[in-house]
Amino acid sequence: MSRSSYPHILPIQTRWADNDVYGHVNNVAYYGYFDTIVNAYLIASGALDLHTGAVIGLVVETGCRYFAPLAFPEQLEGALRVAKIGNSSVRYELAIFRAGDDKPAAEGHFVHVYVDRETRRPTTLPDKFRAALEPVRV
Repeated sequence: MSRSSYPHILPIQTRWADNDVYGHVNNVAYYGYFDTIVNAYLIASGALDLHTGAVIGLVVETGCRYFAPLAFPEQLEGALRVAKIGNSSVRYELAIFRAGDDKPAAEGHFVHVYVDRETRRPTTLPDKFRAALEPVRV
């Protein structure tokens, strides 16, 4: 998919520690980027309160496909869209682009199930989450 397939873009700076011994960003770093993109969006939109919110998201499924290598010190752009909003779950689709590129270096997804912070049992997605997710839903 191209950059225009994603309604939200977040600049990301690679870090020295992202590179592995082969000289490119290690696969595990992409999952950190994905987590950052989703949570930064939710925090900025007012849906997620990391410290005192009653609802938190737990990752129950992930996947990633890699198309091109990236390396420190490249500037990246993380892209976000929401493919599905369920009763207590959300499927986030993400991509990592080299800054300015139209084709992604990687594309992936996260499925979060939203749970009560205390009981860790699934809970209905709060209205403020739904309102925050609608602008990036495709």
